[in-house]
Amino acid sequence: MTQQAIRFAFDNSYRRLPDHFHARIRPTPVTTPSLIKLNAALFEELGLDPAAADPDVATPLFAGNLLPNGGDPIAMAYAGHQFGNFVPQLGDGRAILLGEVLDRAGKRRDIQLKGSGQTPFSRNGDGRAALGPVLREYILAEAMHALGIPTTRALAAVTTGEPVYRETILPGAILTRVASSHIRVGTFQYFASRGDTEAVRHLADHVIARHYPEVAGSASPYLALIEAVLERQAALIAAWMHVGFIHGVMNTDNMAISGETIDYGPCAFMDAYDPATVFSSIDRGGRYAYGNQPGIAQWNLARFAETLLPLIDGASDAAIQQATDLIRGFFGRYEEHWTAGMRRKLGLATIEPEDIDLIYGLLDAMKASHADFTLTFRRLCDAAVDPKADGGVRDLFVDRQAFDAWAAQWRARLERDPQTPAERAEHMRRTNPAVIPRNHRVEQALSAAVEQNDFEPFEAILGVLERPYEDRPELSGYTEPPQEDERVLRTFCGT
Repeated sequence: MTQQAIRFAFDNSYRRLPDHFHARIRPTPVTTPSLIKLNAALFEELGLDPAAADPDVATPLFAGNLLPNGGDPIAMAYAGHQFGNFVPQLGDGRAILLGEVLDRAGKRRDIQLKGSGQTPFSRNGDGRAALGPVLREYILAEAMHALGIPTTRALAAVTTGEPVYRETILPGAILTRVASSHIRVGTFQYFASRGDTEAVRHLADHVIARHYPEVAGSASPYLALIEAVLERQAALIAAWMHVGFIHGVMNTDNMAISGETIDYGPCAFMDAYDPATVFSSIDRGGRYAYGNQPGIAQWNLARFAETLLPLIDGASDAAIQQATDLIRGFFGRYEEHWTAGMRRKLGLATIEPEDIDLIYGLLDAMKASHADFTLTFRRLCDAAVDPKADGGVRDLFVDRQAFDAWAAQWRARLERDPQTPAERAEHMRRTNPAVIPRNHRVEQALSAAVEQNDFEPFEAILGVLERPYEDRPELSGYTEPPQEDERVLRTFCGT
């Protein structure tokens, strides 16, 4: 590994925290890397050295075979509750943080390699990643960004030229991930579980300065930090629910303190609406089902609050009660975000108390008829302009009379709304995507890449997902739910 003349404007604030927060470790070089994809728009947004965009430089750089000047790579320590069971040491077992840069907007961003070799936290793992999961995260992260949902981003993907050994032998790959930070609930748990209150304080102060500077002057900044993180998570989970996204593994080590979606493992988008939907092959009990995500978020936030209690008035009874009240208030915050978003999805600009019944009335009818989540709301955009377009929505329901009864209530409600039909439809189309990363389409792209070394379907689906709220001719075939023989019933973590 050699240091090259590529220069990133690194300012590695996390590296400056005490040494036991991380381990200094360089990526392990790979034999014959090949560049699959460089995210040119994100590259420009980050303000990176233009010389690094040259494929001859980008390939070894994003494979971990060379470091840019100023790089000081580390693996971060963290713990976590995995499916409710606490593991006191996890950490970056196959990811290495190259450093932090300030992007063109002045925002601090982590640049991390995933699949870049063993670290002190690998726990007997090989530290590598397979091609399929790397491409899945690239697709899903960029799709979520295009949908307007806070998320980590994908900057680059390379193949390593080396196999990885899972149930079968698979081609290896490395993803370059960009995040506001990689600090997790589990990062706080790592130090709290060791009784290291000073480390928790260091970490909390770092998070406040980096992500929540507005709480620094609060009378109780650590209590205010809990509230600020809770608010971002309430908005994030509501945004997931609005598009039918299922994370799949909402462990505390997979919840970012920044409020971004992180760690795209066995995640998926729901086709037919059902709150009990689970895709993850490792979620056998449905703990992280679609409808359970708000409750799990609250549970994770309670674990976060526990780590900060010693910093809040010495963990007095009053401090415990204040933190408890905040956590109990999560569902109120979440419901506000979720209900506001659902009103937008139905084209409602004003608020009426009965709107919640209208929302659940549609969802109940969708569940009973196995109506497609994305198509139902997108077709309602047309129906908002012309009642004759109701037929397109109606066809998605087995019980069409149930839809007709609901549609009559919806139209009566729309008559009391001040928007014109055209205005309403335009606003709805900005909220209800025409296209999502359908699971069967994602799997087709991954299979072509892994089994045939064909990356054209991967490029095609990325192009389709760039503008998800627009109706375009090239969306043909990507908007429809899977045929029976195309259905994806299980997704896999890929670790």
